Amino acid sequence: MPLITLRQATLGFGDGLLLEEVNVSLDEGERVAIRGRNGAGKSTLLSILAGTQHLDSGEVIRQQNLRIETLPQEVPTHLHGSVLQVIMSGFGAIAEDLAAYQTMLLDPAPSMDHLAELQERLEHQGGFALEQRAMNWISRLDLDASMDFSHLSGGRKRRVLLARALAQEPDILLLDEPTNHLDTASISWLETHLLAWRGSLVVVSHDRQFLRTIGQRFWELDRGRLHDDRCAYDESLMRSSQRQSAEASAQQLFDRRLAEEEVWIRKGIEARRTRNEGRVRALQAMRREKADQRQRQGQASMALHAAERSGRLVLELEHVCYAMAGQPLVDDFSVRVMRGERIGLIGDNGVGKSTLIRLIMGTLQPQSGKITLGTHLKIAYFDQLREALKEEASVLDNVVDGSDYVEINGVQKHAMSYLQDFLFSPRRARTPVKALSGGERNRLLLARLFARPSNLLIMDEPTNDLDLETLELLEDILASYSGTLLLISHDRAFLDAVVTSTWHLAGRGKIHDYIGGYSDFLRQRPTSLAPPPPLASKASVPTSRTRSTKLSFHEQRELAALPEKIARLEEEQAQLYKCMDDPQFFLDNRQAATTTARLSQIEEELLSMLERWDALES
Repeated sequence: MPLITLRQATLGFGDGLLLEEVNVSLDEGERVAIRGRNGAGKSTLLSILAGTQHLDSGEVIRQQNLRIETLPQEVPTHLHGSVLQVIMSGFGAIAEDLAAYQTMLLDPAPSMDHLAELQERLEHQGGFALEQRAMNWISRLDLDASMDFSHLSGGRKRRVLLARALAQEPDILLLDEPTNHLDTASISWLETHLLAWRGSLVVVSHDRQFLRTIGQRFWELDRGRLHDDRCAYDESLMRSSQRQSAEASAQQLFDRRLAEEEVWIRKGIEARRTRNEGRVRALQAMRREKADQRQRQGQASMALHAAERSGRLVLELEHVCYAMAGQPLVDDFSVRVMRGERIGLIGDNGVGKSTLIRLIMGTLQPQSGKITLGTHLKIAYFDQLREALKEEASVLDNVVDGSDYVEINGVQKHAMSYLQDFLFSPRRARTPVKALSGGERNRLLLARLFARPSNLLIMDEPTNDLDLETLELLEDILASYSGTLLLISHDRAFLDAVVTSTWHLAGRGKIHDYIGGYSDFLRQRPTSLAPPPPLASKASVPTSRTRSTKLSFHEQRELAALPEKIARLEEEQAQLYKCMDDPQFFLDNRQAATTTARLSQIEEELLSMLERWDALES
């Protein structure tokens, strides 16, 4: 029996229907991804499944006592307290009793009657067991129970929210853009834990590699209709393309028949006297059908305004250093960037990617070393925080600031026409920025950016909230860009499609340069846990007199054996990841769960061995 079923589900806002007589059901243990253009209704469908959005007509049928938890797209602002308190808050009033009980335990003279009453209530409601369940998830997700939630990074906050949802032991987990603002290591971590989770999962995401890894079934929302594909991600894309081709052919045939009937109805007097009234009624029905048709949203049509060519040397960094609060973010980094290079910057959140960009742009000055910019540079910058947008101004004014035209590669274009290329209708172009969705804001930033001539393009997370079609178009534009590109992104497929080399910010200020995109980086450095010197053989272990005099015989043997053990684990890890690259792999739930559990175990063993390595060497 399905966990949840939608029957004839219909819902509309404004001009069109987001859902039109949709029939679909979700079974136990399924992993479903929802695809569709920006504004198609993906987040709304999640809200319907969660029970927070009601239908205009139709029904939602849920199993009795069904538990549904949601990981929202944005971190809620009302959550406060320690990590444990935030996770426990998901249990409702019982969390308040537990907090009161723990506070009373710290009181040197508590009310024993009240303490006994709280303890009895908590035992009766299972409060202590719930606390233990929360602590188990805190341990599994590598969190600190006592850390203040407000002091955590965005990625860590999302881990806490995931722990909060999973601690409820839901039957269905709903995730809305779970990879936004996560670094690549956190995305890989999230994939591993979701694959091992045994409940049902419904996710909205524009991260293609994430969808390729997680999805077993795909719901595509298109103009109110829901298409259900039980297949791997790439197969679902092919089926979607086939549906669009079939629809286009049917539309052409319909338009041709309608044109023929319109010619017939307009024939001369004699034809009108003898015309078939049934044929007239059929023509009227065709006209109504044509008026009711909802056209598929057009593709964005973007073009970069290229400036004159820069000098051959675009920029050079010589022994650049920069630290913050005593922590090195850039440590003795030297590199030369030549015209036409497209460089991706990757690394965990907080390691210094945006800082390095600010150093290059000159908004920060290096504490030591030298940065030299090339000649004839025109820099355009895409800001992930969208601070360049004027919230109260209209979309139009944010792009042209009072002018009626923009110039793209020497050709003048009316501003309204230019904005339509970015899928802004004339009415939407006059809307204040504060009313735009996340995807619309990103398209506006691109429109603003591309209207300015550049030969050095610097982009900080440009892919957040863009639908797949716009992402692919942006890929094509950047891949053919004649200038130089510096790109910060956690979208692995996007990096593979665009960049020609990769700077990996490994932490503690260390930056390594690799040829190729993200997949090439993984092949050259297959595990993010590898320490800076390769740990491939016993020969890589230095054996200085100082260390050998401090270590016991058994410790020396342990240290000598560690590189080989680590190498074996890394080889096993690489083989498992290779198996997971096959989309068919995830059709077998049991095999996927076993493999991901082993990967998690390997990660813990590697971390333990590396910590032991550091301890022995020091």
